[in-house]
Amino acid sequence: MALHIVLVEPEIPPNTGNIARTAAATDSVLHLVKPLGFRLDEKSLRRAGLDYWPYVKLEIHESLDDFMEQYGDRRLWLATTKGGQFYTDVEYHDEDMILFGRETAGLPRDFINAHSEAAVRIPMSADTRLRSFNLSNSANIILFEALRQLDFPGLE
Repeated sequence: MALHIVLVEPEIPPNTGNIARTAAATDSVLHLVKPLGFRLDEKSLRRAGLDYWPYVKLEIHESLDDFMEQYGDRRLWLATTKGGQFYTDVEYHDEDMILFGRETAGLPRDFINAHSEAAVRIPMSADTRLRSFNLSNSANIILFEALRQLDFPGLE
């Protein structure tokens, strides 16, 4: 049993490192979709993930199209400020894929439009100066709701 965290074109190494650490600690699978805004051997990426990297179930994909070709038949949830429903309003299942976009731009607009029924958001202030939550915080918030719904499978 596993949930999948999919980072589409992540840009900031410490965010990805923090999410990798969470993936290892929760037995989730981490997918990185290129292009990446950093090298996988970057010091800040490694430091954020600490010594958890050997325990990360990691898959690298050359593009979002390649990812979709391999996993497009799975249940997808798109984490986006454009989501029409709260992340707590959906029912998560084993093997669900939770996608997050670039820190500066999110997921591609056409991709969100094509999967609008799967777009979820984290509620936040309506203050227009605020764009979104930090990527690693968002991934943790949504992942732990999914794990809670599944009764924290395999976790103590």
